[in-house]
Amino acid sequence: MRRMTAMPAQRFGLSDRGILRPGMIADLTLFDETIMDKATFETPTEMPAGIRSVFVAGEAVVADGRSTFARPGRALT
Repeated sequence: MRRMTAMPAQRFGLSDRGILRPGMIADLTLFDETIMDKATFETPTEMPAGIRSVFVAGEAVVADGRSTFARPGRALT
């Protein structure tokens, strides 16, 4: 897991990301084993099945499979 989260964050100098720990900024996706992409060329914005929740900077942007319309993200420079 370190290669996918902590190491890239460290390499890019993002000291508050990459590890789940109090005081860190969390970006998480919670999904079940039945995850399935439902998007097609005709409906490219169709949400995938099986994604329960998505948190960006600790704030829910998808809850119970539905968008909360929150936009807490920012560009990382």
